[in-house]
Amino acid sequence: MRLTSLKELDQSEGTVKLQQERGENGAEIVLVPAPSKTDPNDPLCWPLWKKHVAFTSICAFTFLTNYAIGGLAPAFFGLHLEFNKSMTETSNLLLWPILVLGVFNFFWVPLANYFGKRPIFVFASLLLCLCYVWGATAQSFESLMWSNIIAAFAGSSTEALGASMVNDLYFLHERGAKMGIYMNAISGGNTIGPLICGFIVQSLGWRWHKWIAVIFTAINFVAVLLFVPETRYNRDLGKSRLDASTSGLASVSEEGFSVEKIKSSSVKEVARQPSSFPVPQVPKKTFLQELSLWSGTPKTNLVLMAIRPLPMIVYPAVIFSFLCYSISLVVVVAVNILQSFVLQAPPYNFRPQIVGLLNIPGLLGNLFGAWAGGNIVDWFCAWRTKKNNGIYEPESRLYMLIIPFLITPAGCIVFGYGVERSLSWVALFFGYGMISVALAATPTITMAYVSDCALPVNSDALLLVNGLKNIVAFGFLYGIVPWVEKVGYRDCFGTLAGIFVGVVGIGAITLIMFGARLRHITAQWRIIL
Repeated sequence: MRLTSLKELDQSEGTVKLQQERGENGAEIVLVPAPSKTDPNDPLCWPLWKKHVAFTSICAFTFLTNYAIGGLAPAFFGLHLEFNKSMTETSNLLLWPILVLGVFNFFWVPLANYFGKRPIFVFASLLLCLCYVWGATAQSFESLMWSNIIAAFAGSSTEALGASMVNDLYFLHERGAKMGIYMNAISGGNTIGPLICGFIVQSLGWRWHKWIAVIFTAINFVAVLLFVPETRYNRDLGKSRLDASTSGLASVSEEGFSVEKIKSSSVKEVARQPSSFPVPQVPKKTFLQELSLWSGTPKTNLVLMAIRPLPMIVYPAVIFSFLCYSISLVVVVAVNILQSFVLQAPPYNFRPQIVGLLNIPGLLGNLFGAWAGGNIVDWFCAWRTKKNNGIYEPESRLYMLIIPFLITPAGCIVFGYGVERSLSWVALFFGYGMISVALAATPTITMAYVSDCALPVNSDALLLVNGLKNIVAFGFLYGIVPWVEKVGYRDCFGTLAGIFVGVVGIGAITLIMFGARLRHITAQWRIIL
């Protein structure tokens, strides 16, 4: 068995030429990775509408997973009374699915790498719909919980694969904004779901929350079946760049990179893709051919694909990303679990739909976090790249972690202190909005950083991030109710704020200072099967 290194798969080691100056009035974006000039089936060469429809369908799949499972939170107080379960037992409706969402990344990603992403998405989206039918008709607490667990098994297929799809469809300079949209789909399900569920529970009962999810997941299954072709593509990065140097699709710099001219003083994306190719050597697939669930298998053994990601845990980018994502998930889901018990009990005595309104600031925090971690980071990286003579360093993304670093710990303190002292609901709402910034901003930045550092094996690296963060989060959240009951909300959320500051702050500073050196060292390690 021959082990390879990242450097053998991609000579750039994450440092690439992303901008090429052309005179005083313009700059050119280097397309990384370069699209194939001979194969119109390369996902990077698809028309923009086709990319966006496929990506939106998978984002909707991800959203609906979290919408129906996490969205049930405002009903927890009523479910705890209906089924005569304790607070801790009721919280298992969310806790065990969180664990499953992480663990089964290790099942789906190797299968997708071997058989392709399309058959996985089609099967899993159908299974998700059937699980919600099961949940809507469940007659016992155990049945409801198992419907959520199996639904999480189906939905876990999008956790890492959805993020890796960003790299299949879009270029490096587009990655931040698109990852922000994907993270909004995940976090949005956890905020919009409870917001809507609160009103549904009060008016129609919690079962209708599940039936509405059934309707939307059925529509999404049809969208995935018809509009999500296979995005797995066997891309030889070195050959792609060589191809691009002779292609008529874009102008070419003296270094041999494919570039796209921008007629302005600042560098910005020109979202135009070629619709025709000069004498294509590969025939374009028809719509019916793209509906096929079979796209072939690689020569690599499936067992090797299953164990291949594990050694990559030694990469600093992977360690940092999964720790940041873990603590961001913990602080947000902790509020989701506790909100019903806090706001429906004295002194607040809110009805379920009012509890759901807590997710309005959560949604606003998610939207701001995704914008900050996506668009702002892309703008900042473009500015730094221009200052660096067109050379892009992945560590440029990490500077913008200062936004969640300042906002989220303050939100933890406001929320914890507010509940402890029974302050106005306004304090709780503001606190949760500030906390929610982290769940979109932090993983958007750090997962894009992982993709930049390990592009040839990004799906395996993101598998580790998404799988391990849920396992770590489960460990924290499994004890969140007993922890709060023992030390109180102020001390509990104050400790979470300190952990967030330590993980994000120390990690970001370390990688900003030494990340490039560590990247080049670890790129030499022969740990890839």
